[in-house]
Amino acid sequence: MADADPTVGMWSWCAAGRLDATAVRAALSGALERPVTTLDAPADGALLCDVWHVGGDFPTSIECFLAPGEIAEATIASAVAVRLGAEVLLPDDTLNPTRYVLAEPDGTLRAVHVDEVETDDGTERRHVRPCTGSDPACARGPGCGRSRFKPVPTPERPAAA
Repeated sequence: MADADPTVGMWSWCAAGRLDATAVRAALSGALERPVTTLDAPADGALLCDVWHVGGDFPTSIECFLAPGEIAEATIASAVAVRLGAEVLLPDDTLNPTRYVLAEPDGTLRAVHVDEVETDDGTERRHVRPCTGSDPACARGPGCGRSRFKPVPTPERPAAA
């Protein structure tokens, strides 16, 4: 989860565009200042990273294992988005299954909702929209208002009363 309790473990992200696995690993390595390798070639001190493609608006799936606990996940996702020049979605700190944090290519982090469809190739994510607090997806799961990444009302979707 995005910065809720950064611990050694796993990061599960997806990125906009069909990105090359080597470029993803290089961006992670640069942001972390440590080696990043594939699952079949582990190395001491390296982050293990699997990259594959699915459909949807965020077709590059990124799974990182042995993620460092001393650096916040959202901080690294933001740095990777900047290095790749692509939006990166990462789980947020709520239990709402449609809510994510979007790391934008300029480094901005903001709460969004995403429609998901399970396929044989993996989860496809489409229709990213800001978490406004009044989006119907906010009502489906708990926590949008309690998150570190607060809903941001827009003129089209004012905050719920």
